[in-house]
Amino acid sequence: METVFLVFLGAILMLSFGYIKNRYFGFYGQTPSDYSAAPGDAFDLRTHLNGEIICEGVIYGPTGRVTSRFVGDFDAVWTGNTGVMKERFVYDSGDEVLREWNLTVGNDGRIRATASDVVGEGQGVQSGPTVQLKYKYKLPEEQGGHVLDTTDWMYLAPNGTIVNRSQFRKYGIKVAELVATMRRKEAA
Repeated sequence: METVFLVFLGAILMLSFGYIKNRYFGFYGQTPSDYSAAPGDAFDLRTHLNGEIICEGVIYGPTGRVTSRFVGDFDAVWTGNTGVMKERFVYDSGDEVLREWNLTVGNDGRIRATASDVVGEGQGVQSGPTVQLKYKYKLPEEQGGHVLDTTDWMYLAPNGTIVNRSQFRKYGIKVAELVATMRRKEAA
């Protein structure tokens, strides 16, 4: 009986340690307020994601290995606090994906975002040189049609390049991660 108790206690401690590590020290441990006083330019979607943009990136699968590479061409147009960003991705498989984001930035830096493959409305915030956006992403039917909880973090580099890191989770388990850069086409 004592052995069962110790195994149970050990399992509880390991699960608790894993939760604390992920919640406070991992990707999900960061909050927008962590960056509110960071040095450098403030990230403003209306300025930094405006016009023609090129993107390059990789997607990691659940084992941490690269499963896909891609390039993208974006075109973002803003009218006041409302913008439309059209994206065209070409993957190493030859597949092409088109997406159109509808974005609204509030005077307080809060972001609302919709797209055809986003379930409901994404919510985000600009804070210092970062943007955090959370939404539910629906995979295409040929990829299972699963809905994944997505968290995007975009970081503005001093030269204006945007570094994007996103994690995709199902039932709290990370199933994919994306790392990409975005920069204005004329700067390329």
